Amino acid sequence: MVTTTQRAIVVPPGPPSSPRLVLAPARADRAVLDGGWWPRSRDPVAELPGLVLTLAARYGPIRRLMLSSAGWDTHFHFRRLAVGADVIRAGWFATVDPGVLIATTDRGNQLDLLVVPPDMTDAAARSAMFTAADPVNRMRAPAILAALAAAPAADDGAGTDPVAVWDNEGGHGAATRAARTAADLTVA
Repeated sequence: MVTTTQRAIVVPPGPPSSPRLVLAPARADRAVLDGGWWPRSRDPVAELPGLVLTLAARYGPIRRLMLSSAGWDTHFHFRRLAVGADVIRAGWFATVDPGVLIATTDRGNQLDLLVVPPDMTDAAARSAMFTAADPVNRMRAPAILAALAAAPAADDGAGTDPVAVWDNEGGHGAATRAARTAADLTVA
């Protein structure tokens, strides 16, 4: 049943926060994701306006968002959100992975973002966002998050076998790719 509250336009109570976001410079033909976003909380009213404004500045007005109905804390899933002078339509779906947010622009372009859980460590979240924004990345959001969850915690480097690191990270290619990734991606 749709309630009056769900039909109303939700107006955020304060100014939008600055999103922690990494975007690819341009979407590659085979790219799976356009970037990664690390919200500070699971409150969509607090987190979405800043993201929408940042995406709009780069891609043009955002008209729709598709989100997981399970990935956010809320008493209801609103259908419309006021962001500046615009009203953004929001769709909440059980079939959308909690690690994904889909934004649609005025021109009909679709942006697929990895949603990093707010409680993830800084290093893991940044790694996930940069992986998602890498134009040559072919991993989907659940695979990126699962890989980070399965990775051992970072240590101080003591006892690390340089040859094992070399082999596991792909030799010279890994260092070159990491340098290119950091230089080519847009951090918002």
